[in-house]
Amino acid sequence: MGTYLVDLRSDTVTTPSPAMRKAMAEAEVGDDWFGDDPTVNRLQDRAAEVTGKEAALYVPTGTMANQIALRLHFRGTGHLVVAENRAHVTTTEVMSAAALSGIAFKSITGDGRGQISADQVRLALEPDEPYDVEVVDLVSVENTHGHAGGTVMSVEDLRAIRKVAQEAGLPVHMDGARIFNAAVASGTDVAEFCAEVDTMMFCVSKGLGAPIGSLVCGPADMVREARRLKILFGGAWRQAGVVAAAGLVALAEGPTRLHEDHVRARRLAEGVAEALPGSIDPPAVETNMVYADTEAVGMEPLEAIARLKEQGVGATFVSGKVRMVTHVDVTDQDIETAIAAWRTVAAAAREEDTPRRSPSASHPASAWSRDGPCSTTGPSRSSTRPPGTSRCRELSRARTRSPTAS
Repeated sequence: MGTYLVDLRSDTVTTPSPAMRKAMAEAEVGDDWFGDDPTVNRLQDRAAEVTGKEAALYVPTGTMANQIALRLHFRGTGHLVVAENRAHVTTTEVMSAAALSGIAFKSITGDGRGQISADQVRLALEPDEPYDVEVVDLVSVENTHGHAGGTVMSVEDLRAIRKVAQEAGLPVHMDGARIFNAAVASGTDVAEFCAEVDTMMFCVSKGLGAPIGSLVCGPADMVREARRLKILFGGAWRQAGVVAAAGLVALAEGPTRLHEDHVRARRLAEGVAEALPGSIDPPAVETNMVYADTEAVGMEPLEAIARLKEQGVGATFVSGKVRMVTHVDVTDQDIETAIAAWRTVAAAAREEDTPRRSPSASHPASAWSRDGPCSTTGPSRSSTRPPGTSRCRELSRARTRSPTAS
């Protein structure tokens, strides 16, 4: 896993399995720009079959898949998409949507799990009287919700949102980058989720373990237009069958083992909760993502990530927390290694924190934030902060960048 003993930064860091490498080496290929790569076509047909849609299109990235799908539904620039305010499309992809298609968002604040209700969607779709300026073209949902902790939207909730959208004459798109995780966790077939949306996308390069690629799925006429947009957005492939072959293996083998990732994520959450009580609620872990709120126990997230890296464990900063994602390359022993790293980090932090929290005339109350002293000379556990940079300024810059990871 490169520079890490255990790489939990994302489920996108996986390496192709031997079966994938063999399939890639032996793949029958053509030129996908012309639509005649047979392996790509087989992957697209299989994706359409699994999701219950008429057709599918293979593209390089999840962001491209979402941006193509959003554009398919739009009638004019400056129109709006209704979506949850931590969704991937409203955060990581927001500038892409504006630059590529002139799309803006009308965001809804979800609950603690990042989930929105049909009633919230209904309210968001009400006319903006008396101004009559807002035009909503689409409702977008995400399942699982990555920036909210890999949480699952139930098919019942999705069905209720779909009903509200239909009453307003609007389509629904689903960012299903990790829809197979949602299906396994909820016991719901992928096609049952997809039946409640007009278009959807999913990644073969996340939980399923393929090295690259995502698929846009929907009605045949829309996928025909999606192919045109793929070319306009610079996503035309040539002999893409080489990587599509791995996608076929991922679709066949990946879903059957996702429950293992979920079990390991729960075990990781339990271990982190033991090392840092109050940082995480293990029962809240629904799929393969673990979010630790280290600030709740007095440790800066970026500092925790740096210290974990020193122990050989990779993690990322998302939604103001330390995020870890289990995947096909993570074993039970890797989870125990990661937990041991957390214990080491927590023990060192507690040891250093004792003198730091002692009363000191050099740090009056007005000089403290909830994250510690806002000064360039105040005590700090971080060994990576540039000289002359205050803790508060560093944290402020970091928070403006979160969430970013996929």
